[in-house]
Amino acid sequence: MSFVFCMNIVLGNVSLRYIPVSFMQTIKSFTPATTVILQWLVWSKHFEWRIWASLVPIVGGILLTSMTELSFNVFGFCAAMIGCLATSTKTILAESLLHGYKFDSINTVYYMAPFATMILALPAMLLEGGGVIDWFYTHDSVFSSLIIILGSGVLAFCLNFSIFYVIHSTTAVTFNVAGNLKVAVAVLVSWLIFRNPISPMNAIGCAITLVGCTFYGYVRHLISQQQAAALLGSQGTNSPRSRVEMLPLVGDKEDKV
Repeated sequence: MSFVFCMNIVLGNVSLRYIPVSFMQTIKSFTPATTVILQWLVWSKHFEWRIWASLVPIVGGILLTSMTELSFNVFGFCAAMIGCLATSTKTILAESLLHGYKFDSINTVYYMAPFATMILALPAMLLEGGGVIDWFYTHDSVFSSLIIILGSGVLAFCLNFSIFYVIHSTTAVTFNVAGNLKVAVAVLVSWLIFRNPISPMNAIGCAITLVGCTFYGYVRHLISQQQAAALLGSQGTNSPRSRVEMLPLVGDKEDKV
């Protein structure tokens, strides 16, 4: 999971060199669909037809946005898409740890962070070590930059802790759909700060994606209500496959004293 996490970070940064923030965040909205497909293909997890149907507007909105993107770049698009697969894999593995092996949010960050540091340390020194040293010598004051880097690290910790907390409380697919709500904010901020060009069809594609996210949230709410009714003894309100969707990817581990 640490290796996939590093791939996600690196590919995200690479894609931002070639495509704007708004387009990258829109591509990231494809993550719920890739999460469902990976869990279905690799982990043989079953989902209700309503879950699959709710992904149609999400995927359709992303395709519409990609086709009408004024700043489209093939390399940046591919990097963002592979990063999207890495994000899906990371959340699925996190779900298996949090639900199957009974990890909690802080323990997951505690065990993942050192491995991620070791994976990135050598490439960072080889690829960027000389540039960092030159930067220290050529700038009169690096205090403000170090504050920004430290603040970024603190925010990254808070982000990963909150990610694992949400996955622990819900599922990997629900987390990824909830994350799509930031697309509207990212598109707006990207346009306000960087003045990235946005066509009317691009805006419509983003809107369709957000509608799909809202529809998915409504479907998950209905399924949760049906599962609660089934637990209370109601019959005929839930199918076996819809119950399978909420099961962890590995068997529950009993606590040993």
